[in-house]
Parts: sequence; C-alpha cells; structure tokens
Amino acid sequence: MTRLSVNINKVATLRNARGGNNPDVVKVALDCEAFGADGITVHPRPDERHIRRSDVYALKAVLKTEFNIEGNPTPDFIDLVLKVRPHQVTLVPDAPDQLTSNAGWDTKAHLSFLTEVLDAFKEEGIRTSVFVNADATMVEYAAKAGADRVELYTEPYASGYAADAEDAVRPFVEAAKVARSLGLGLNSGHDLSLANLEYYHRCIPWLDEVSIGHALICDALYLGLKRTIEEYKRCLI
Repeated sequence: MTRLSVNINKVATLRNARGGNNPDVVKVALDCEAFGADGITVHPRPDERHIRRSDVYALKAVLKTEFNIEGNPTPDFIDLVLKVRPHQVTLVPDAPDQLTSNAGWDTKAHLSFLTEVLDAFKEEGIRTSVFVNADATMVEYAAKAGADRVELYTEPYASGYAADAEDAVRPFVEAAKVARSLGLGLNSGHDLSLANLEYYHRCIPWLDEVSIGHALICDALYLGLKRTIEEYKRCLI
C-alpha cells in the first residue's frame, strides 16, 4: 500500500502570516494522523517562513506515524535532523530564496557530497531519500550515493497531465522501473493532486509514499481536512 504523507508547510505559512498559534501546526498534524494520514512531512527552511525549528521538535515529541523532514542539507539542517532523528530525511537541493522546490539533485555531479551526507544520516538509523528528476542517470547515482529511496519530482507530470496523461507519466514510469531494479524505495511529490494522483499511482503501483501539501491543504478549504485525506487515500488503493 502506498503511504500518504501530508506536508503541513502551508498550515505553518497561514499561522505565520498573522502571528500567534492559529492554526496550531501540531494539532493539525495530529488531526491528519487521526483522519488516516500515514505520515507527516515538514520542510524547515533557513528563514523559517513556514515550519520553524521549534515546530520540528514539537512534532517529533507527539507524532505516532512516520515523520519525514525534507530540505537542503546545510550544516544547520543536518544538525537539526541528527538531533530530531525522524523516520526519514529527504534531501532537496533548493536555494534559501526559492519559493518552492523546482528541480531534483544532479546526483552525478554531487555524488561525493551526497554520499558523505547520506552516510551521516544512515549511521543514526535514519532512512534516506534523495529528490530527483525522472531521469535514469539521476536515479542510478542516487543509488551509488547510498540512498535508501528516491523521491521523484512530479511537477512535470502534473503540468502535462491534462494535455496527455500517458505521455506525461511515461518518464516517471521508466525512472520508477530503474529505481526498483536497483533496490531503491520510491517516493513521489510536488503538485500531485486529486486530479492526477490516481492515474499516477495506477501507472506506478509499487510507490512507497507520496508527499502532498499544497494541493491537499487547498482542497481541505472546500472539503474539510478529514474528507480530503480520505479522498487522497482512495487514490492510492
């Protein structure tokens, strides 16, 4: 069964826009778990424009499902992850001023760096995932670096889905097959939604996990959080 990890960054963005603690990030995360989410994802950026370091510690203390921390492995990020020791860390190559992640790692060019960082996390028993484009070479070098999983960056699939779903998903299926042949676990995320998730999962049914935030939180404004999580889970059956 493919697991649904809810990215709660947007909840923190809403809280930070007004100050105070409304909405309560920790309560929302616990509600997501209660409503059927299989995990919680956060992406603490250096400027703390959404998730704060204090949120990460607070969540670690109470979550009962899988906790995934994603981000650019700067020294501060590495230190945070090693202290918190989540179930999974996902390495994302985003610059501090990026609005959102918009590309995967060049795992060939950064092989030595990624190997060193992944080794440090694996020594502490933290499962590792590397964010990559749907490219066989990038998947192969993630495996060489020692990653446990790759997370396919799915924005190109989401962008092309309406025009030609079969064509849009093709490179992702090929990359997913390469990952499976190398013994890598497989995650996916970015712009997956109720509109395109079911087809993506049907084409790649061996997915371990999808991480979804922006679309899911937007849907929850109309459907409510409980029903929204149920709808996303139905796409993964």
